Amino acid sequence: MKRILVKETIGRKEEKVMLCGWIHNIKKFKSFAFVYLRDRSGVMQMILDDMDMLEKIKLEASVKVTGTLKVNEKAPGGVELAVEELEVVGEAKYDLLPFSINGRDIQASLEKQLDYRTMSLRRMDRRAVFKVQQEIVEAYRAFLIGEGFSEIHTPKIIGAETEGGSDVFMLDYFGKRTFMAQSPQFYKQMMVGAGFERVFEIGAAYRAEPHSTWRHLNEYMSLDLEMGFIESEEDIMDLEERLIGFIMDHLKEKCSSELKLMKVELPKMVKIPRISLTEAQDILLKEFGKKSPVGNIDADGEKLFAKYVKDKYDSDFVFLTKYPASKRPVYTMPDPELEGMTKSFDLIFKGLEITTGGQRIHDYDMLVDNMVKFGAKPESFDFYLESFKYGMPPHGGLAIGLERITMMILGLDNIRKATLLPRDLNRVTP
Repeated sequence: MKRILVKETIGRKEEKVMLCGWIHNIKKFKSFAFVYLRDRSGVMQMILDDMDMLEKIKLEASVKVTGTLKVNEKAPGGVELAVEELEVVGEAKYDLLPFSINGRDIQASLEKQLDYRTMSLRRMDRRAVFKVQQEIVEAYRAFLIGEGFSEIHTPKIIGAETEGGSDVFMLDYFGKRTFMAQSPQFYKQMMVGAGFERVFEIGAAYRAEPHSTWRHLNEYMSLDLEMGFIESEEDIMDLEERLIGFIMDHLKEKCSSELKLMKVELPKMVKIPRISLTEAQDILLKEFGKKSPVGNIDADGEKLFAKYVKDKYDSDFVFLTKYPASKRPVYTMPDPELEGMTKSFDLIFKGLEITTGGQRIHDYDMLVDNMVKFGAKPESFDFYLESFKYGMPPHGGLAIGLERITMMILGLDNIRKATLLPRDLNRVTP
């Protein structure tokens, strides 16, 4: 007999079926028991009247069960299984579960849940996070392919620091000092110049930032894209605005049950405001008495400004534009109309930056001069600069943090809840 899933039993009756899953709960009575089986699709109430068979099973054991479906309006899905055969295929050998997973919620700290990640993920609401995350990736890929982009895969062990900063992980690569990639930035630009014109990547990025906060990871998934033959950074913001709308529509279609389970309402998509950093800093000072650091807005400022944007524009998103060159990487295009500023932006979602992007310098001489100005050694980046000698078109791009956008869509309070197996300042296992 072929196995079916719990969700496939809905609407069936008086039919013999086989289910496989884990023992989710057991409620014993004098002459029978309700045993609840959980698989990846849901929970099935089963009636077991063989008390000897009941003695063989334990919570979270994996089992194979055959029986006949019976209508019961009080049972989950309106149907239950009268058990005829039950085989334990994966024995539970614990003395005490690290925590119960069949209650209203897990009564354990996030740290303990991450220590026993494969246990906490047995809950459907925990796995729902990653179904949503999966569909974010699928929507991202589908949208960009529809826009003529090519998917690429670039190295994560590199010989030069991508961002030119200090927050990198160093490796001994056969006696040579190398780094874990902070982003695929250089390679994205090189591939634009190689003739792909439009490229995207879904891959890991590494930042050796010594943070231990609700919003930081040291290994995260980055949704990167780069696009050639643009007029300005406005083209990149236009693209991302369409992309975000596409993602939300996709989630509405593909994740309705997961969003309902997590009590999440997707943000209403309106025209995303575009406000310069300087103007945003002035608004924060005038409206909230909040002073901002030079050339930036801090985390509290992002939250306050998001509140202002929501009240004024009814938008959960806002583009902050025109960041100073001192706060942007060496390859960022200067704004010729605003001294010291760049043609760059961040996308803030409900008070958290989820995207950094902008137009890049495409002229070889300008890029070399900017490297020197920033104190970098152009000769260390020959592999990258070479591409700019042969007609590199005007281009730009962005990077979206996958875990961050997942966290903000689902209203999670810690980025590690949106990370399958987090790598942060204190955690390298499991």
